[in-house]
Amino acid sequence: MPRYAQLVMGPAGSGKSTYCSTMIQHAETINRSVQVVNLDPAAEHFEYPVMADIRELIQVDDVMEDDSLRFGPNGGLVFCMEYFASNFDWLEECLGHVEDDYILFDCPGQIELYTHLPVMRQLVEQLQQWEFRVCGVFLVDSQFMVETFKFISGVMAALSAMVTLEIPQVNIMTKMDLLSHKAKKEIEKYLDPDMYSMMQDNSLTLRSKKFEKLTKAICGLIEDYSMVRFLPFDRTDEEGINIVLQHIDFSIQYGEDLEFKEPREPDEDPGSSECDQFFHDKAEG
Repeated sequence: MPRYAQLVMGPAGSGKSTYCSTMIQHAETINRSVQVVNLDPAAEHFEYPVMADIRELIQVDDVMEDDSLRFGPNGGLVFCMEYFASNFDWLEECLGHVEDDYILFDCPGQIELYTHLPVMRQLVEQLQQWEFRVCGVFLVDSQFMVETFKFISGVMAALSAMVTLEIPQVNIMTKMDLLSHKAKKEIEKYLDPDMYSMMQDNSLTLRSKKFEKLTKAICGLIEDYSMVRFLPFDRTDEEGINIVLQHIDFSIQYGEDLEFKEPREPDEDPGSSECDQFFHDKAEG
């Protein structure tokens, strides 16, 4: 039987560990077995147990304190990940050979791991050899995505991971529970964006004609091929969490031997949709 994995990615501070903690709690409520592997050698603490921790293999602090290496924080982390890539047998031993595993891999936030370094691609290929069906879960802080150009930056980061890893990917806006009602209304347009409309709205802020042409080309690529869209993630909203999990499960065909339903789109049923409830006041409120 296949095994299943989520690679939880995203910039530092985007909520990767909080996402893992929330998914663990949600899995308990629906009687599913989900485990976490920490792949961040600079992590400090967790709110959940982990089945494997890369810090047992190598830690950033140890690398930085090694006088023969003389690495700073970023160089130390890259060294740790390259060392990890040359010691996948450690991970194989930690994972064991249990069938039907469902594992969240909490990954580091350094963007170079998802742009030009081969480590994460090597990890994906190794997991696939171990019969894992892998889905990338790319997180972006919703509090960051408040302006069109910041949104485009987040989209490009997510797209970079998609191109590099070549696996199904679900993109998520985290920390929706921290936004004000006004901010939630403003950010709604970024969940399923019309890139051309956003460019029209911000055309006056594009002072450089050269970069205006480049930005419009990027937006056109994203819009014409529907390459990136985001799902909202509110850790206090069980139904919203379930919608996210359904999309991920569908992308890796989790439980395909069971009766499986295609995930409900956020705007499919306005009367009962959780996203509709999320973005609009309740009538009695």
